[in-house]
Amino acid sequence: MKVTLVNHHDMLGGASMASVRLLDALRDQGVDARMIVKTSGGDERPWISAIGGGWRARKAFLAERLRIFMHNGLSRKNLFKVSLGDTGLTLHDHPWIADADVIVLNWFNQGMMSLDELLTLASLGKPVVWVMHDMWPMTGICHHAGQCRRFTVRCGACPLLHSHRRSDLSTIVFNNKSSVYDDSAITFVAVSRWLQEMASISALTGGRTVTAINNAFPVNDYSIYPRSSRSDLGLPDDGSRLVVICAARLDDSVKGLPAAVEALNMYSGPCPITAVLCGDIRSRKILDGLKVPYVLTGPVCDPQRLADIYAHSSVVLSSSSYETLGYTLIEGMAAGAVPVAFGGDGRDDVMTHLVSGYLARKGDTADLAAGIDWALSDGPSRERLHAEAARRFDSAVIARRYIDLFNNLLQSDK
Repeated sequence: MKVTLVNHHDMLGGASMASVRLLDALRDQGVDARMIVKTSGGDERPWISAIGGGWRARKAFLAERLRIFMHNGLSRKNLFKVSLGDTGLTLHDHPWIADADVIVLNWFNQGMMSLDELLTLASLGKPVVWVMHDMWPMTGICHHAGQCRRFTVRCGACPLLHSHRRSDLSTIVFNNKSSVYDDSAITFVAVSRWLQEMASISALTGGRTVTAINNAFPVNDYSIYPRSSRSDLGLPDDGSRLVVICAARLDDSVKGLPAAVEALNMYSGPCPITAVLCGDIRSRKILDGLKVPYVLTGPVCDPQRLADIYAHSSVVLSSSSYETLGYTLIEGMAAGAVPVAFGGDGRDDVMTHLVSGYLARKGDTADLAAGIDWALSDGPSRERLHAEAARRFDSAVIARRYIDLFNNLLQSDK
């Protein structure tokens, strides 16, 4: 079986990581899997092809951003929270597309691929699987709708455009997507049951079949036994229990760092704790109110170092306003740290409440603090957590689910 994956990049962002991990998982199962990306971060493996490093890609990217800029009141604030899918590169004549039995689309925004090209790919007579890494496939233009539910009624009056018109740019793109979907046989896959539920209430995808398959995760790359000592990792060796928070950018408003600070300050359990913050941060003032000791590591690019930080930690905490799945929770869980997070979104797929983690009421920082207390007092063993991560997310398990899906699609096409 030949499978070609498509994603904007091979290293930047959660969708890139998930796509490369799926690529590797499929290849480990004997699938001839390859991936086409717009730009590469330097991965020189022969089964990854970067096709868009020139002026055409730059022009497509800038043209889309300019159109958004002209429709959102000339504001840069939400410029990258929306995409239009009206510009992009040509993929249908790539030899890996021609050779593929199945085409798997991932995150292809910001000038990678247009909706017109999606329609062209769907007309090639091959099964096209679109993996939903965020909400863009089911909304007009936004990647995460937040509290907005305009996508259930064909969008319009888009808050990210500062628009009050019933028909605006979000409606135009919504209608474009609807036409493409109606003329295509696309198979949608959501990376969590919550995202699948959001797709079911969308006016775009509500009447279409959406399967839920979690992202593949290399559980065996994470161990409950760290290779490096705390001191070697720059962590305090004072007997305190470590609560780790990880994000590409810690003070991104979506990541809810103020809620984490509040919950940590409310913790009143018997064990002394230290917060370990992994990721970039633009202003440390956001941490001025944090009363517990903390270590700010900065971005952790070495996978083994990150795995060791998790293995020394007792809790992995996520206070985001929403997550489509929650990769950092899975990482921590695989290394034996108890996941504690707000529930009500994709993080519900990661753990079972009071069994393999703690799902606090969304926005309730007191409940999040109670979750930290529970994790340190009554949480499951590190061995049990690693085994649970393997059962739910191991790369081989997820790859086989995709292979079954591909075989069913190929069989139905005969």
